[in-house]
Amino acid sequence: MSRPPPSRSFQDLILTLQAYWARQGCVILQPYDVEMGAGTFHTATTLRALGPK
Repeated sequence: MSRPPPSRSFQDLILTLQAYWARQGCVILQPYDVEMGAGTFHTATTLRALGPK
């Protein structure tokens, strides 16, 4: 009798997707819930404004 495949958790799915996109040269920005006012101080906005350097 063969064993059933191990069940995967939601966290396993997220980690697998992050690894896949990292191999494609992408970065996954995880959301977080903090009030910032108009989104101008959001990490993605602030860092993107600084440019690639």
